[in-house]
Amino acid sequence: MLQIKDISKQYKTGHLVQKALDHVSLNLRDNEFVAILGPSGSGKTTLLNIIGGLDRYDSGDLIINGISTKHYKDRDWDSYRNHTIGFVFQSYNLISHQTVLANVELALTISGIPRRERRKRAQEALEKVGLGDQAHKKPSQMSGGQMQRVAIARALVNDPDILLADEPTGALDSETSVQVMDLLKEVARDRLVVMVTHNPELAEQYATRIVNLKDGVIRSDSDPYEVEETEEPVHRNMGRSSMSFLTALSLSFNNLCTKLARTILVAFAGSIGIIGIALILSLSNGVNKYIKDTEEETLLGYPVQITSTSFDLTSMMTQNVEPDTRKEDEVSDDVTERAFINRMLSRTKANDLASLKTYLETESNIYDYASAVEYTYSVTPHIYRLDGNKYHQVNPDNSFAAMGFGGNSTSTMFSAAMSTDNFYALPKEEKLYVDKYDIKAGRWPENSRELVLVLYPDSSISDFLLYTLGIRDSAELDQMIKDFMNEVPVHADPSAEHYPYDRFLGISFKLVNSAKYYRYDPEFEIWVDKSDDEAYMRNLVRDGEDLTIVGVAVQKEDTDVSVLMPGIYYPYDMVAHVTEVAARSDITKEQLASSTVNVFTGRDFTNSPSLISAVCLR
Repeated sequence: MLQIKDISKQYKTGHLVQKALDHVSLNLRDNEFVAILGPSGSGKTTLLNIIGGLDRYDSGDLIINGISTKHYKDRDWDSYRNHTIGFVFQSYNLISHQTVLANVELALTISGIPRRERRKRAQEALEKVGLGDQAHKKPSQMSGGQMQRVAIARALVNDPDILLADEPTGALDSETSVQVMDLLKEVARDRLVVMVTHNPELAEQYATRIVNLKDGVIRSDSDPYEVEETEEPVHRNMGRSSMSFLTALSLSFNNLCTKLARTILVAFAGSIGIIGIALILSLSNGVNKYIKDTEEETLLGYPVQITSTSFDLTSMMTQNVEPDTRKEDEVSDDVTERAFINRMLSRTKANDLASLKTYLETESNIYDYASAVEYTYSVTPHIYRLDGNKYHQVNPDNSFAAMGFGGNSTSTMFSAAMSTDNFYALPKEEKLYVDKYDIKAGRWPENSRELVLVLYPDSSISDFLLYTLGIRDSAELDQMIKDFMNEVPVHADPSAEHYPYDRFLGISFKLVNSAKYYRYDPEFEIWVDKSDDEAYMRNLVRDGEDLTIVGVAVQKEDTDVSVLMPGIYYPYDMVAHVTEVAARSDITKEQLASSTVNVFTGRDFTNSPSLISAVCLR
């Protein structure tokens, strides 16, 4: 008796988990013909393979005549398959260069049966399936139905308790299928036959019991069998499964000698070819990989950048070193004008980035040659840090505004060089940085409300970044800047503190919608800047969106180029989020609706050029 008790089986591919069998229980009698039906993917073949010991179940138990297989090892499964199970496959699986008799003998050879005994039993098995006079033939000399009967004879030669048939008539015509099914029905009189098929008509005609599977669950059973368990199943091996060394050596020698000349030539040519190809491929792959890695790391450190305006820096750099190209008769005692500003401004060009973006995404094949194409926008998230009732703007940073530079400067190439900001956007493509950095604590951000702290390659951190994080008191920095501006000696603490990586996890900031700096004045019908109102700003910051550091990253030792400079990084999606929030604000909608009127002054733009400039700079 075969008992399938609460068996489950899953197949995992990466993060994908596919349930093949979901807590299947089934009791099968010692002699019956069971047909398992179901659509493709329902778990039929998986169940058959588990019964045959070809596949392992994840949970549950498979019990054969009171013997549990739950703790079986590979050697136990080999014995089980050799002594208890017979297999009949759709594709026959016969050895083409051996005779029919030798094919049937093979199962006995593996069991270590003496040659005379296995020859006798193989001949008897062939006679049972009506092929006693075909023993000398090769499989290629037989029809499909005959080959399937040979496969059945091979499955029965060891006198197994269970015969498993996986689509035994799938490759046969209707008439031959009937012959094979009649034979299986005859076999089922004194043993258990389990057949998987897609043909419900054959199942209805020949099987004594039909089990329907769908989505790994038994949906119906035409003749269920309930068993009263009186004894606990035991663990025991089901017999010996091995052949002698001489038998194994003889089989190997016979296979080699079947086509000796070809074996020698293939071995000789194959060895030369494999060794040569392996050497060439290893050398080629090594050089190509080195070149590719070098190119990628170099380009990651120095990417090609296209900005909205192009500027010829050489016009400034060469202005004072250009040679005098005037002819001798053109030289005079008068002062000669040099076209400095005219030349510099005339060489400034505007780039049509919208058309370029459309071209890159629709017509070009740039993605075949570039690791990634990133788009950046002049959008700066306004980020604050709350210290009790005090708030500090940390992005754009204004700590050094009194000294004439910092994050509040206009977005030009000159101000960018003087920026003191510590917040940056991560590249959109994770492959540009994830593999080049180790996460020392936490993880990478997974949404626009999470941040990651990037340290120097030696795991150090600047004191200025510590002030931004609030680990050092911002009052110290303010006092040092004040002393510097007043030409008072600045006291510097030479000691260096050490921090565990997880010290930075959980540090939080506030993201503020910059459109809320302005409140509408119904009396004058204009929008008023409230950023100087400390109480208003404190409440605005307190109500801002929470941003939290969830990871600490350090550049890997084997990475030569730094993709991310030290600082605090927010996901690329935050730029889109800030833009969307600003677009939904009332002040933006009103300005867009009245494109000719300045919402800060209520005047026409053309009549207040100075105010327009002030608004733009803000």
